[in-house]
Amino acid sequence: MKKLLIAAAVATTALVPLGAQAQMKDSVTLGMQLEPTPGLDPSQGSAAAISQVTWYNIFEGLTRINEGGEIQPMLASSWTISPDAKTYTFKLERGVTFHDGAAFTSADVKTTIEAAVAEDSSNKAKPMYQKVAAIETPDDHTVILSLEAPNALFLFKSAQSTGAIVDPASAATNMTNPIGTGPYKFVRWTKGDSVEMELYPNHRNAANIKIKKAKFRFINDANAQVNALLSGDLDYMTALTAAQMFTQFKDNPDFTALEGTTEGETILTMNNKHPALSDVRVRRAIQHAIDRQALVDAAMFGYGTPIGSHFAPHNATYVDLTNMHEYNPGKAKALLREAGHENLELSLKLPPVGYATDGGQVIADMLSQVGIKANIENVQWPVWIDQVFKNKQFDLTIVSHVEPMDMNNYTNPNYYWQYDNAEFRDIYAKFEASTTPEDQKKWIQAAQRKIAEDAVNGFLFELAKLSVAKKGLTGMWASWPSFINEVAALSWEG
Repeated sequence: MKKLLIAAAVATTALVPLGAQAQMKDSVTLGMQLEPTPGLDPSQGSAAAISQVTWYNIFEGLTRINEGGEIQPMLASSWTISPDAKTYTFKLERGVTFHDGAAFTSADVKTTIEAAVAEDSSNKAKPMYQKVAAIETPDDHTVILSLEAPNALFLFKSAQSTGAIVDPASAATNMTNPIGTGPYKFVRWTKGDSVEMELYPNHRNAANIKIKKAKFRFINDANAQVNALLSGDLDYMTALTAAQMFTQFKDNPDFTALEGTTEGETILTMNNKHPALSDVRVRRAIQHAIDRQALVDAAMFGYGTPIGSHFAPHNATYVDLTNMHEYNPGKAKALLREAGHENLELSLKLPPVGYATDGGQVIADMLSQVGIKANIENVQWPVWIDQVFKNKQFDLTIVSHVEPMDMNNYTNPNYYWQYDNAEFRDIYAKFEASTTPEDQKKWIQAAQRKIAEDAVNGFLFELAKLSVAKKGLTGMWASWPSFINEVAALSWEG
């Protein structure tokens, strides 16, 4: 009788997990440190958190890149480039609709680009789209873009979230109610907590997508991220805030721990219009005061790659310039004496991310060793964006620049670090106009060297991607050639 009772109990309980397990198999909860700010439209907001939630999920562009950084078709099924590298003819996918049912046509590509260059546009790719001389739409499924001059990065930049194609009828409300052509449609945004989405049944690839529902949860606290993983509240933490907490998952059989790279150049940004920081000797002194590897070891627990310019080490055209301004406190002091700034006091505004708050303490201590007092101010992201990024009210700050191939920011004198150099602009223009791999390599390496020589910013390290998922979840990107969490690539084993 006892054996029969046990068998009955097993049979009964086995029926319940099957239903729960079936639901788990087609849903996923992802964790992120930061909530999108100020909204969910990646073409209008500059924060990486926006694209981490919406790009490739809710919104799509003409092209995409895969985890290896290769350019692939997306809304454009194919394209051809004219011999002079100035005209791109895109053939568009057929039968595509926006989540509100509106048909996607070449007209949407045209209006999206026109909106990107409008006077009131805040699209980060606005300078690139301003160089589109003409847009032709000979039929609903063909777009011809004619550029003023060749652009070596045009297809690559089109694969970034700034290239999200939107329906003009719903564009005005995309910040709070995003409507795209992606595999998932927006369900709700619970401010301070999460964004939810569900599979769009009319997506062209819907039949092959395993995850039907996804929730992005925003968990700023590093301990809370770990607890959410251990308790089962999270299926996947896309990037742990605190590197020291990664180790405990590496040997845990219940989790998959992924260590990869990012496009996040972590820099000690300097306001180049500051009375003291406008002197290249002071900027060079600051670089000589920083021991990059010691910084990575102390603030990032060894996870991160020291850099000497604003460029990712995994790129084939990377130049290792870390020795141009090697750690040399004596040299730093000499440069400060020469510049007349032996006792310099600067503000150091830090956004609420671990690499900045932890790294800021280490850097402030290193600077103090050469006679620079860095007064730390911890600020929230909205304050950082307003004071630092928009209004340039800062001396020093620390941030990871996560947009791939974003050295073009150094050509903009009004960008928040306010670097204004005609020679650099000429070098970068030659890179953009290059049509051969050899010339592209030559000029992008020259650009790396120029901003390193000018010590525009304190180039610190490339941010590592340390992510953790429940065992059984597959399809995660180990590395981030662009800051993308592609939910449609995920699935549960079995």
